[in-house]
Amino acid sequence: MSTETQTPEKKTAVPEKEVEFFAPGSQEDTISQGIEVGGGFSSGDLSMRRLLTMAAVSPEGSTDPVDIALKDSLTYQFRHGAPNVEVPPEDFDPPKGRRYSLARISNFKRTKFGPDLKMVIARGDLESVMNVAEVKREERTLLRKNAQMAGSRGFRCLGVATATVGEDGKLGPFQMEGFINVRPRGTGLSGEDLTPTSDDWVRLQVWSGGLRFLHWLNVFLIVTMSVTGFYIMNPFFGDTYFRGIEIGYLMGWMRFIHFTAAFTWIAVGVVRAFMAFTSKDRYLRWSTFWPFKKKEDFRYLRETLGAYLFLRKEGPLYVAHNPLQQLTYTGIYVIGAFQMLIGLALYALPHVSANPIWSFLATPNYLFGVPALRNFHAVIMFLFWAFVIAHIYLAFRADSTERNGGVSAMINGGVYLRRGSKPVDAPEV
Repeated sequence: MSTETQTPEKKTAVPEKEVEFFAPGSQEDTISQGIEVGGGFSSGDLSMRRLLTMAAVSPEGSTDPVDIALKDSLTYQFRHGAPNVEVPPEDFDPPKGRRYSLARISNFKRTKFGPDLKMVIARGDLESVMNVAEVKREERTLLRKNAQMAGSRGFRCLGVATATVGEDGKLGPFQMEGFINVRPRGTGLSGEDLTPTSDDWVRLQVWSGGLRFLHWLNVFLIVTMSVTGFYIMNPFFGDTYFRGIEIGYLMGWMRFIHFTAAFTWIAVGVVRAFMAFTSKDRYLRWSTFWPFKKKEDFRYLRETLGAYLFLRKEGPLYVAHNPLQQLTYTGIYVIGAFQMLIGLALYALPHVSANPIWSFLATPNYLFGVPALRNFHAVIMFLFWAFVIAHIYLAFRADSTERNGGVSAMINGGVYLRRGSKPVDAPEV
């Protein structure tokens, strides 16, 4: 296929070539001695096996080391036989004058239960393929960050994009699917996100070590601030002034611990906000704070709410946070930001003469009054208590009903999904 594939004259010529996903194949050790395949990253709804299948589409009898390595990897990904990914040479346009190849193929299923499609697959240099697919800025950033991580382990990222051929023979726009990692053998160990645990279950690494650390640090800080803050509001143990005896410095220590934990909490919030815009992890990006990105998301929210209210047997499957959780956690972040600002305003009162910054932060005291701010501060504390109680209950309830290891995921970072599951927020497992 030539570079003019996307012109109107060439769009109608798409020869029929079937791909049988479970065609008989050899399971013998035929791994290439030159190139190894080490996972990758799916930016759409494809499982890694489907993405690898797309990347492996190549001309019949190809001796290219990358083609051989990709096809050999398929024999280990498909237990019942590797898919036939070879196409006639006339249906394959090699990367001449550009940094990606093009392959035409028919009766190709993007997902296990999807329809048969006529497709054109672009495969090659990641940046070049992203340009062909006209990837949006957010997705481009996510792909680059994951590619950077793979590059640090010696991998080159083989970008994959697809375009569907319509019934009229016209080629639609290219859609970015992700990339597959390849590198010369002997250059290091590969890290995998998906760990096969049995024929039926797959462990999926979801939460990074950094996020888990911030989560438990948040727990510690919120408990510390709650206990000390409640004591500052209502000293519930120790000697008090009202008993007419020397009270010592207990209140001073409580205030010191409260302020130290509060400023640490603010630092944690800044780090989390920074991660939202710089992380390579799709589940840590700012887009995960808002569930409504397409029309179907409103239906998913309604179904999730029905499952929580026991009106439905089960809701849509999510690897990370479902729409109701996303809205709740986003609300908690907003409330937490207000709590930080109110706390800073109260803390700034004795320091207004020190510098203009403290004077500015103390402004809410003059607008609403100190008693009102203290009451707001206490009310938000009680809201956090209510959230924590509901959060613990719902986490254990979800873990017991879905049996995916969601509670332990905040310790080890992984959840378990049945093989063949199709989460809303992740590729097919």
